[in-house]
Amino acid sequence: MIDHSLCEAKTDNELVGMSLGEPDHFLCLSKRYESKLLRYIIRISKFSREDAEDVLQEVFIKTYFNLNGFDKELHFSSWIYRIAHNESVSAIRKKVVRPTIALEVEDIERFGDDFDMTKNLDNSFDRKYIDEALSKMDEKYREVLVLRYLDEKDYTEIADILKKPVSTVGNLILRGKKIFKDEYEKLSINK
Repeated sequence: MIDHSLCEAKTDNELVGMSLGEPDHFLCLSKRYESKLLRYIIRISKFSREDAEDVLQEVFIKTYFNLNGFDKELHFSSWIYRIAHNESVSAIRKKVVRPTIALEVEDIERFGDDFDMTKNLDNSFDRKYIDEALSKMDEKYREVLVLRYLDEKDYTEIADILKKPVSTVGNLILRGKKIFKDEYEKLSINK
């Protein structure tokens, strides 16, 4: 049985090393990343929670079986998000259905604060417009905005996850913010 207080005291890299020696320690890593990755998968794929949980299961399976290949010079979070990204893209290609994005209230507040257009979000219409605006965006812009504003990743980590130069990430975020703002304003004007 794993002592959860031990898990909380360890870094990701320490837990990776422990997992290689004792597979039960991988549970600590999966618990640490479960909710973050599930939200990320739902946000970028627009899958239902159930479908996203299936993708998440594949992410953890691939992560576990590739732990030996993890480069400890990198951030584990970037590495596991990259696996989640790849699995999500693969699942999106297999699936034709396009469900809507599911945002939490705190996600909308974080997202809105940076765009300075959703300061007083307290009704479902604003939330609906944000969901719709994100849904209408091209995947490459939606994904960088989700990583930056909803998952609170810095530019370097986003670059690691998406395997793009930091300058490209910056340009995608700038362009994505403009596209999002235009889409949001179109939707909210037509209330």
